[in-house]
Amino acid sequence: MSSIEPTGAPRQDAKAQDKPRKTRKIKTTKDVNGVPQEIEIEVEDVDGPRWGERKELKLLNTELRRVDGPVKVTGRARFTHDVRLPGMVYARLLCCPYPSAEVEIDVKAALALPGVEAAIVLETKTRFLGQPIAVVAGRTSDHADDALRALKVVYKPLPWAVDRAQALAEGAPNVRKNGNQGKPGQNGDRAEAEAAVAGAAAKLEATYGVPVQHHASLETHGVVVDYTGGEEATVYISTQSTFAAVEQVAELLGLKANQVTCVVEYMGGGFGSKFGLGSEGAAACRVAKELKKPVHLMLRRPDEFVMGGNRSGNRVKYKAGMDKDGALVGLVAEAERFGGLGDGAMARPPYIYSAGKTYSEVVAVYTNTDSSRAMRAPGHPQSSFGMEAVIDELAYQLGLDLLDVRKKNLRDKVYHRQLERVAREIGWFEHPHRTKPGPNSGGKETGIGFGISTWGGGGSGGTECDVQIAGDGSVTVSVGTQDLGTGSRTLVTAIVAEEFGLALGDVVARIGNSRLPSATGSGGSTTTGSLSPAVKDAAWNAREAFSAHLAPLLKTDPALVRFAGGKVFSQANPNVTMTWKQASGTLPNAGLSAHGKWDKDRAAALMGNGVHGAQAAKVEVDTLTGRVRVLAMVGIQDCGLPINRLAVKSQLNGGMIQALSYALFEERVIDPVLGIALNANFEDYKLAGPSEIPEMTALIDDDDPRNAVIGMAEPAVVPGHSAIANAVHNACGARVRDLPLTPDKVLAALGRIA
Repeated sequence: MSSIEPTGAPRQDAKAQDKPRKTRKIKTTKDVNGVPQEIEIEVEDVDGPRWGERKELKLLNTELRRVDGPVKVTGRARFTHDVRLPGMVYARLLCCPYPSAEVEIDVKAALALPGVEAAIVLETKTRFLGQPIAVVAGRTSDHADDALRALKVVYKPLPWAVDRAQALAEGAPNVRKNGNQGKPGQNGDRAEAEAAVAGAAAKLEATYGVPVQHHASLETHGVVVDYTGGEEATVYISTQSTFAAVEQVAELLGLKANQVTCVVEYMGGGFGSKFGLGSEGAAACRVAKELKKPVHLMLRRPDEFVMGGNRSGNRVKYKAGMDKDGALVGLVAEAERFGGLGDGAMARPPYIYSAGKTYSEVVAVYTNTDSSRAMRAPGHPQSSFGMEAVIDELAYQLGLDLLDVRKKNLRDKVYHRQLERVAREIGWFEHPHRTKPGPNSGGKETGIGFGISTWGGGGSGGTECDVQIAGDGSVTVSVGTQDLGTGSRTLVTAIVAEEFGLALGDVVARIGNSRLPSATGSGGSTTTGSLSPAVKDAAWNAREAFSAHLAPLLKTDPALVRFAGGKVFSQANPNVTMTWKQASGTLPNAGLSAHGKWDKDRAAALMGNGVHGAQAAKVEVDTLTGRVRVLAMVGIQDCGLPINRLAVKSQLNGGMIQALSYALFEERVIDPVLGIALNANFEDYKLAGPSEIPEMTALIDDDDPRNAVIGMAEPAVVPGHSAIANAVHNACGARVRDLPLTPDKVLAALGRIA
């Protein structure tokens, strides 16, 4: 029988028996008189879990199809919206149609309708457009809709401010108690920065802005609260943190945290907007507590748009200067963030670039609109847009190559490598407009633009995991994490399968339940860095325990037991093998169970922090109509060791698509006079569709030497819109300084319309 190449992390060879060994204890299960009990066993204490050499990996660092793909495409995946329970009622929210108002609500007529079970007033004075003011519930969704229509509501609109102009106008109503502006955050010496700009060879003074953007998750916010008045409750929720809602639900229902179970089976995205229970969840709990019945409450799309969160907009006034060689010598940035009732987010200029003397001032401007929430790379796309434009505009003044100027102002040489790669892929070195924009010809012109990104992507403590091996050979990995649609099920399955030399389909993942081992929330690209080390630790501990169990049967040392290709053997004698099922069949009735967790010391070798990315876009601009068509986008991203290369590429492609949509279409529009949202639906809030998606190339930076996992979903969305805007300028000289790049703005920049 030929030998089988081992898989998984390399382990130390067995030492001579006369040499002392360092050992450690791990927990596992064993049958004691037919009863499964947790015991501790001693195993050799090697350096701890490692991913192993990339060339030895069989599943990790390959392209893996999603394990949950079949249940999703066949409609068997149960989302929160799909949950149906006996005796369940359907709830609806009434949201205030004014940005600020006093409200009187009479619920008697609604409660008198057949099928209506509850009508509760939530607020009598509102501070933002879309604030929930009442909740109703009926035996069917139609009954709930009837109840909404039957509410007698009297609105007394109050003065409001829904945009920058209104908020900063003289005599504007106070949005927050202390006014409509936060305390400015300042950094650097203004006088020194101003002097550096004044003495520069090329100078620029310009203002750039990005609008408020919606998360536009396919699944809206919502919950099903299963509470019937007893001492326990279950909440089915679309959330990015399975465990975060438990305490909130317990408090609202008057229960202890251990009496509440949170379930997240499948969910349709969040992009940062779905942390915590939310006002919709609190309203559902209130109805459930009153009726002692299960309550189903999912936001309708118009309500989602006005109360479900958003990416804050911003406006930045730049003064910048470069020397004759293209080095930024001075930068002054005065930024305003538009986060509604919240503070918004913005990475501080000059963002990733280096500059000699810098000064930045950032202030929040408050409005009577929903508070912004985290959205994929919060604060970074806003800062990227202006800074990438500043680099281009100054480079054109000096007649320098846009790529060379970027490298000149980037100390981290990883960006040099990545920019050159995307430049080659997009055709930059053959492009005719590398040092000056193309002509305003009246015809169609082609341009290329660039952008870069950064992010942390590391993990943190709080995640634990169990791995179980049954006597029939089945393997289960259990962790309470949620899968937003990013592939967490596949990730945990692949790590365990790799450890035991099994196929992906040989391992089953149990996730999305607060009764499972604890896990952190999914946000900030920390899921991979938090989840992977805990799963690897559990799988490693399970392998150590299984190796100790099998060693006597294989007549070998536990350190020499190997798992590969669905077989188990000794490295000392690979020709003597057992199948996985045979090996599992030797386990006690309880099988084998091992626990793992994110431990700072052990995780240090498994996860990293800090990623780089670069993107390039090629566009076609019709200089007669102002229409912009994106022809191609190329992105490259490092992430250490990719667990699933297909998932990494999908994240990069998805980020570029979202950035394209942000560049060309997306913008929340609220009428400042009427105070109403004009595009709170998918018909009027424009998103990129299939016909707008260009040729896309997603590249993994395999020159990254780090053999550790790092999250990369956030930075994938950061630079694409900037690259597209720069490409439009490069094509025909049209510099649009406020997104989105609509035809009228392009024509105005070309001087074809006023």
